[in-house]
Parts: sequence; C-alpha cells; structure tokens
Amino acid sequence: MFNLSNLFIPAILFFALGFVSRLIRSDLKFPPDLAKALSIYLLVGIGLHGGMELAHSPINSALDAIGVALLLGFGLPLIAYAILIWLVRIDALNASAIAAHYGSVSAGTFLTAIAYLKSQGISYESYPVIMLAVMESPAIIVGLLLAKFSRRAESNNAGAAAGSNGEIKRLLHEAVTNGSVVLLFGSMLIGVIASPTNLAGITPFFSDIFMGALCLFLLEMGMDAARRIDEFRHVGLLLLGFGIAMPIIGGAIGVFVGHTVLALSVGGAALVGVLGASASYIAVPPAMRLAVPEANPSFYLTLSLGVTFPFNVLLGIPLYFHMAKAIAGV
Repeated sequence: MFNLSNLFIPAILFFALGFVSRLIRSDLKFPPDLAKALSIYLLVGIGLHGGMELAHSPINSALDAIGVALLLGFGLPLIAYAILIWLVRIDALNASAIAAHYGSVSAGTFLTAIAYLKSQGISYESYPVIMLAVMESPAIIVGLLLAKFSRRAESNNAGAAAGSNGEIKRLLHEAVTNGSVVLLFGSMLIGVIASPTNLAGITPFFSDIFMGALCLFLLEMGMDAARRIDEFRHVGLLLLGFGIAMPIIGGAIGVFVGHTVLALSVGGAALVGVLGASASYIAVPPAMRLAVPEANPSFYLTLSLGVTFPFNVLLGIPLYFHMAKAIAGV
C-alpha cells in the first residue's frame, strides 16, 4: 500500500527544496559547470556499477535486456504519437517532437528510483542499467522519422524531403554518439573488462559519495523544473493530462515486460517501469529543436521537465514499485 513516508528520502527532499527555492524567488544559484560535472559523475557511476554486475551475468540475459530496450525505445514513441494525434488532437510536427521525449529516458528519474529502492532495502538486477544506455537513441530516431513523414504528407514535396537526408543522417549519428550514451556504454565496458582488483581502487569514489552527489543533482533539477511553472499557460489541459497519463502507461508496460519477459525481481521490474515512464529532458530537446524547428519547445520542455519529471519523482516511482509488487504477487 502506498505510504507517504516513502517520499521522505533525502534525494526527493532535495528536489523539493530546489523546487520551493525557485517558487519563493530565493537567490539560491547552482553553478552550471557543477551541474554538468555531477551529471558526468552520476552517469559514470551507474555505468561502472552496471558493468561490474554485467561481468558476472549470463550473456543471453543481457541480450534479452537489449532487445527489450530497443522494443520500448521504438515502440513507446509510436504509442505517444498516436495518443497525441487522436486524443489530444495536436498537430503532427509537435506530436513528433513530444513523442520522441517519451520513448527516451531520464537518467535523473532512474537515479532517483535507485535511491528509492535503496531506501526500501530492495535489491535489483544490473540489466536496467544496460537498458538505460540503449534507450537513449531509438526514440530520437523515431521522432525524426515521424517529423519527416509529417512534412512529406503536408507538402508532398519529394525534393524537399530528399534534401533533408544529409541532415537526418547527421542527427542520427549525433543520437548514437550522444555524450550520455558514450559515457554509459563506455563506463559499462570499463566495468566489464577491468579487473576487480583495479576497480576496487575507484569503487569508493563511485559508491560512497554517490547518493550525496545525487542529492545535489536533484536540487538543481528541482530549481530547473520550477522554472517551467510559468510556461504551463502555454500548454493545454489535454497536454497536461498527457504528461501524467503517458508515464503511467509506459510505466505499466515496462513493469509488465520486466516481470514477464525478462523475469526480473520486483526491484528490477520497477526500474524497467521507470525507464518506460521516463521522458528525456537532456538528449532529446536539442535534437528536436534542430530537426523539428516548427515544434513549440515550450510544449515538450514543459511536459518532460515541468510535468512528467516531477510526477515521476514524487508519485510515479512508488507507483511503479507497487505495480511490480502486485504483478509479482508480493
């Protein structure tokens, strides 16, 4: 049963502190370079942890996790696009840009979920970490393709569509070589191939202070999310509803797949649910702004960072955990 006290863990409370500090117009500021450094540290930390666990895991299970990650990464944006077009009734280009955010992932949400599970004493497998790295790019690809098809349908100008192929290839390359993807995959590889003896020397740095760094990261994220409050007036009620309903849909799909297909524990299935519920606010927005300039940034930024991220941090993560417990019959 949902317990409000489950929200009272330091990571979530620091997010709330950042959010409130912005609302009361405090002069609290977060150095931009420090925020970037914390992001790098956290991504390397989860990558190393995943790689060390992966080194002791069966290869078949890892391949299954990658396959599920690709399925979710390509499938969830299509579900989001269909909802946006048929129910929310938004135009195709804005729907394409928004949908791309809801198939990609939020490392901040994932890290908060790990903090939540640790606070509950719940163990989890390393496979969701692999999925976190894999799911960053497919949704960007789907968003680019949906936008391309939308333009072609509107203009019926094959020449213009062909002329954009070079840009599409460049954007796809950027999606695959995105810094967060490189950090996660590279750190996992290091965790897999480095000897346990050598890794022992750096493990304290990436484990003992990890949760403290996460608290600082979420403090800044809370401040950033609060900045989006003023933009809510530009987003209709149906879009706001989508920003809450879509993560619940994606989270339920993720939990179901994590339990039935990957046969993960309650903690592992909950993390897959979090991945399915995530909305990217780091990797996808720059790609969509460049590739789909017709889309309104206040729509997808407000939804991903101002609606879905706070919902997941405050309510979604406990919800997906209880979904995982229910489907496992615990």
